[in-house]
Amino acid sequence: MRTGIRRTTAAATAGLLLLTGAVPPAASAQPSSAQPPSSAQPPSSTSAAAPTSSTGSAPRSNSEPPPLPPGTAPPRDSGQPDVTYVRTNKECVASDTKNELIEEMPWGQLSLNLEEAHRFATGKNVVIAIIDTGVDPRNPRLAGRVDPGGDYVDKSKNGTDDCDGHGTEVAGVAAAKKTEGDFVGAAPDARILAIRQTSDRYEFKGDATNEPRKGAGKVKTLAEAIVRAADKGAGVINISLTNCGSPKGFSPDDLALQAAIRYAVDVQDALVVTAAGNRDDAGNGCPAQNDNMDPNNVKVISSPAWFADDVLSVASIARSGAVSDFSVWGPWVGIAAPGEEIISVDPKGDGLTNANVTAQGTSDIKGTSFASPYVAGIAALVRERFPKLKARDVMARLKATALQPGNVTGKDHKTGHGMVNPVAALTAVLPSEAPGFKAPQPEVMVTSPTPPKSLDWPPIIVALSGIGVGAVLLALTLFVRNSNRKRGSPA
Repeated sequence: MRTGIRRTTAAATAGLLLLTGAVPPAASAQPSSAQPPSSAQPPSSTSAAAPTSSTGSAPRSNSEPPPLPPGTAPPRDSGQPDVTYVRTNKECVASDTKNELIEEMPWGQLSLNLEEAHRFATGKNVVIAIIDTGVDPRNPRLAGRVDPGGDYVDKSKNGTDDCDGHGTEVAGVAAAKKTEGDFVGAAPDARILAIRQTSDRYEFKGDATNEPRKGAGKVKTLAEAIVRAADKGAGVINISLTNCGSPKGFSPDDLALQAAIRYAVDVQDALVVTAAGNRDDAGNGCPAQNDNMDPNNVKVISSPAWFADDVLSVASIARSGAVSDFSVWGPWVGIAAPGEEIISVDPKGDGLTNANVTAQGTSDIKGTSFASPYVAGIAALVRERFPKLKARDVMARLKATALQPGNVTGKDHKTGHGMVNPVAALTAVLPSEAPGFKAPQPEVMVTSPTPPKSLDWPPIIVALSGIGVGAVLLALTLFVRNSNRKRGSPA
């Protein structure tokens, strides 16, 4: 444990979210391919048949969701939980009372060169929606910039109550302001829209029409939360919640999630950033790694990351520069950011934290859940500096300026287009953004060799003949000259 950093202390029965940022499905059921990314998540409605192609003639690649049917409307936002959750006996995250300062700048902050990036933009006038476990606005580094956005866990709250601490830590990575010390969030002048959609400290006992849930959250309310964030003016929506499972069917709730994301991006111009997912044998994340690298037959699917056409999913990078061991691979991965040795705001105190303490011990804060808000904050910087760019343009700019992996395609299944590069994203001139730009059409190249022309022998013969005659005449001249010299020499 590094010294000089305030640590967050959770109750002895503290839950799963703060350790990795992953959100487990209910143990009693297999999640569908786009299962709700929520804490202790139960399955969504009954899975439909396996996805098919748009013509219905053949199965689609299992790493791709089916296309959104034209005219599909986003879900109506109820603005409240779909069932009545009750608090469990798990205590909320607590904090110690020390006032220790961070002793060194976080490596991720140094690697991203945020100090230089903030010369160009700080996220001013951009709203980042944090759809998570809520955001506690009392930390001085967030104070005055957290707006209540809604609550799908407790209808008496408004999103600014964070019993788990996860959402507040995510918000700190995205937008904490620098006070004392060197720590700063990616977009320190952005506003935070706090929406609580999940919690490990609530449960539902079940009723005649709904099964019990060990934690709060449902794919239906996640879809509603996305619509709410977009309607409230969020320029960037961060979803540091994932759910992984083996590829299954595509439920009506999954379709609602897909429609909500498309609505946010294309109708309300909100960029959606989401965690790629965490590998975890303990049941808190993805049960397997997509190490076969076959895009047509993946082992697990992480949602909402797999909606790759409409979201920017973020993998985790370690201090070494390698992809984190826990970061889930997949053809849907769009970009990468630091996700280990995370430092953020203390969710229940005035200082900073780099660890979570539970009954199981002390663990560093890590996960794709914390790589995602780095990218969300950087997206807010781009939205401030280039206000005319649409959400999809911002996504394209972040990918185009990333530190791409060294291969032919400039993309892989581990880090997508590579490590996000804030300064390049804020300064690069991209031809694709110029008015009237048209991508060059590929030209057909002739690859068969052209045989050489046949030799024109008559001129060659004449030339060689001339050379031969000249050589004979030269030899004869030299012979005659030498003969004359010999006859005229003295006795």
